[in-house]
Amino acid sequence: MSGSFSQRELRDAFGLFATGVTVVTAVRPDGEPVGVTVNSFASVSLHPPLLLWCLAKGSSAGPAFTPKAAFAVHVLGHEQRELAMHFARRTVEKFEVDSDFRVRPHPPHIADAICRFDCRVHAVHEGGDHLIVVGDVLAIVRARGRPLAFHAGRFGSFSAEGAAELDVWQAAEDRWF
Repeated sequence: MSGSFSQRELRDAFGLFATGVTVVTAVRPDGEPVGVTVNSFASVSLHPPLLLWCLAKGSSAGPAFTPKAAFAVHVLGHEQRELAMHFARRTVEKFEVDSDFRVRPHPPHIADAICRFDCRVHAVHEGGDHLIVVGDVLAIVRARGRPLAFHAGRFGSFSAEGAAELDVWQAAEDRWF
């Protein structure tokens, strides 16, 4: 195994881990709504309820994520690929007036996401060229649907149809170290 690799090789290797796709929304101190497509989303803790995601340090959305600032994480459904691409663009005008985005709530909400986590910034940590944003989960809104997946630079979907439901938390409750 080689210890030397290019950034492209590392990025491609990270891409082999299949992830879900989320859009994180917030409002900057100047009142401008921001939204970014994120696949670096993870649960952190059930008690207290915490999640995390990562944001590039140079992102214009960065000022929106100050201590206690509100944000929302939207888990996208498989039919929301265009939305994922929309929020992945490096442009400031992501919330057009004639869109489905409800800009009135702080932070903006995206319609038809299969899950939304309403959060407040708990902590922000530096991690290389990214910021690690940890959020207190205040509320969740769930809907039915298949999640949008991302793997090896491509969007796809995941279906657990026909698979037995498994509650890994309940089954392993007494076995965690």
